[in-house]
Amino acid sequence: MHIRPLVPADAAAFKALRLRGLLECPSAFASSFEEEQGDTLNAIAQRLAQQPESTVFGAFDDSQLVGLLGLVRENQRKLAHKGFVWGVYVAGEARGKGVAGELLGQALVYAKLTLDLRQVNLGVNVNNLAAIALYRRHGFKTFGTERGFMLLEGQPHDELHMVCVLA
Repeated sequence: MHIRPLVPADAAAFKALRLRGLLECPSAFASSFEEEQGDTLNAIAQRLAQQPESTVFGAFDDSQLVGLLGLVRENQRKLAHKGFVWGVYVAGEARGKGVAGELLGQALVYAKLTLDLRQVNLGVNVNNLAAIALYRRHGFKTFGTERGFMLLEGQPHDELHMVCVLA
């Protein structure tokens, strides 16, 4: 398994895996397949271009992209000590192999050493017990629950808000 920041040349692989995740696990993402399916490869490549405050990490099994994790610094000056993890997804065939843990571990190191962040926040569906356990193993603690965070097919889903304070 190889973890690295994605670059514009990874746009097609990112789009394919992202759309797969949105279809397979709609309750794990605030975005939807319908909202993102029309994104052009050019627009995605621009988002993947090196930006000092935002990185999308990819996990590769040989040359196959099998996992994603986005990390972005808050953009307001008084909030810039914080980052936010988004879009975590591992393809079914790669689950159970520690891929998400490696992605998260590398993102937290990057957050601390490269971005000099003091904390990283994330949101996770309260029913995603495997993800919650993963985040807790990496030092995240729950600081709140948002009831009815999203509506999916008319059903409300709650979200845990979690933080990892970087020592």
